[in-house]
Amino acid sequence: MFNTKKIFGLALSMSMLLGFTACGANNNDATTDNKPAQTETANTENAGDKAEETSDAPAEKTSDDKTSANTDDGKIHLTYWYAWKDKIGESKEELVKQFNESQDEIVVEAAYQGSYDELSSKTQAAKAANNAPEIFEVEIANMYTMGKGGMIENLTPFIDDEVNIDDFNEGLMHEAYIDEDLYGLPFYRSTPIMYKNVDMLKAAGLDPEGPRDWKEFKEYAKKLRDKDNDKYAMTFNLDPWFLEAWVYSSDGFYAKDGKVGFDQEGTREPARFLQELADEDLIKVVLGEQSGDTQRQDFVNQNSALYFTSTAGLSSLLPLAKENGFELDTSFVPGNKHYAVPTGGCNIVMTSGLDKEKQEAAWKFLKFMTATDQNVFASEYTGYLPTRYSSVETDKIQKLHKEVPQYKTAFDQLEHAQARPIAKGWPEMEKMLYEGVTNTTTQGADVDQIYDNLQNQAQSILSF
Repeated sequence: MFNTKKIFGLALSMSMLLGFTACGANNNDATTDNKPAQTETANTENAGDKAEETSDAPAEKTSDDKTSANTDDGKIHLTYWYAWKDKIGESKEELVKQFNESQDEIVVEAAYQGSYDELSSKTQAAKAANNAPEIFEVEIANMYTMGKGGMIENLTPFIDDEVNIDDFNEGLMHEAYIDEDLYGLPFYRSTPIMYKNVDMLKAAGLDPEGPRDWKEFKEYAKKLRDKDNDKYAMTFNLDPWFLEAWVYSSDGFYAKDGKVGFDQEGTREPARFLQELADEDLIKVVLGEQSGDTQRQDFVNQNSALYFTSTAGLSSLLPLAKENGFELDTSFVPGNKHYAVPTGGCNIVMTSGLDKEKQEAAWKFLKFMTATDQNVFASEYTGYLPTRYSSVETDKIQKLHKEVPQYKTAFDQLEHAQARPIAKGWPEMEKMLYEGVTNTTTQGADVDQIYDNLQNQAQSILSF
């Protein structure tokens, strides 16, 4: 069985495993978005969601540049830590500049901290040292842990007439709440979507609108497999964020409502399907720290026709497709029983324990950064989702969706969005899931045995 699979990266390094808590994904587009992380890089996230960093990007400030709040200019000074560089980082720095110029009472200093995982680690260390930033980003898979751990402030008491919580897209609010209290506002959010090389699909006699479901996906994979030129339908890195979409579309779940679901057939079906595709040499499986880069380059170089990654990748992949001479389109992630998708990316939060003056200042900043105009700017600039219903109704987003309909795919797919696992310990469990699926897909390990082990591990690791 092992010889029939196209596998790159013979060993899993610990540094790779620790990269899985971002946008949800091991993408190269600010990925996994969420994501999980090596996840969400839209030019850097993913994600997971994974950073493709360009040499001409402006240098972002890091935590070493953290400005002391003790100044004598009479203003309130706050520090905001963020993840991802390039267009994502540029847009965040620009929004901070706009906020500082919009009023004269508060000064916010933005500081780049790396991936979502790096940002999380640095923030926890800074909190322990009583030197945490007043505002930071939390990849949505970490919201429950951060909230229950007392890292972030409950925002429910701050809600006022200036922010309409109901205006945030319902599909993005699952991970903003913990026990019915609001702990973060949707910020740079994404879903995984399917990118398609329309020219390769047409050349193979395939409908560019598909594949729509697993059956079609396998049919496309067979027709697109070109052994002479070593081309595949898809180069697949086993990011749990992408797998999550297939679990939900199979009516499975990992953890919800106080229950663990690795014993559910719907949770195991995607692992069986991936094993089947790999056994028949219909997908190219890539492992290791560079798997996201390999996946991306195979698509850009037209060695694969399909690509799962964050919507945040659009702003970089569209020009790359044009440069490489092919038409790029996007569509929903193919489902099993129906469409389903997780969300990814981050919420913006306030650190806990601030004095009243800084809390009020931080709340003003959070409202500004997530307001309709700022959200429209971020979505246009990066490809991240418009998080507000009012954002979608603006002339700018309506024009963008009309002129570049690839941007609209992720927003439309939100109708099928499901909540990510909300449990303390999920990031750790996600790494175990990745290792387990790697074993079933590339080593032919028994799916039931692996998932029985995952069920036992989850019951001891996760708490609700």
